[in-house]
Amino acid sequence: MPLYRDAVTFALAAAAIGALASSAHAQAADPAKGKTLFMRCAICHAVEPGKNRLGPSLSGMFGRRAGTVPGFAYSPAMKASKIVWDDKTVDAFIAKPMTAVPGTRMAFPGIANPADRANLIAYLRTTTKAK
Repeated sequence: MPLYRDAVTFALAAAAIGALASSAHAQAADPAKGKTLFMRCAICHAVEPGKNRLGPSLSGMFGRRAGTVPGFAYSPAMKASKIVWDDKTVDAFIAKPMTAVPGTRMAFPGIANPADRANLIAYLRTTTKAK
């Protein structure tokens, strides 16, 4: 007897497997590894509130609109981006900042490895509070 009797059953099984794989990937993110990766970011960014450096403070970034940290001089491109920071937008930005926001002043080539980005986001989630 076949495991999948029809296309609907197969599609449901495939969706369930995909959801489990996605969930496992999300759970695999390691904030400790992300903290190590953040050392690259800490040259320009801090996670403490109100501590702008060459880049803005990342404190409270999740849920905040890009280009809105008080006291930081953003590029016109970042101010106009209309990005609201969440896991997806942070992931896209740190993958390729200059592609995500053409005209950004952030002179960083990006992080190509999706696992590294997930770890960095997990770290940022543990150190920055949502607004």
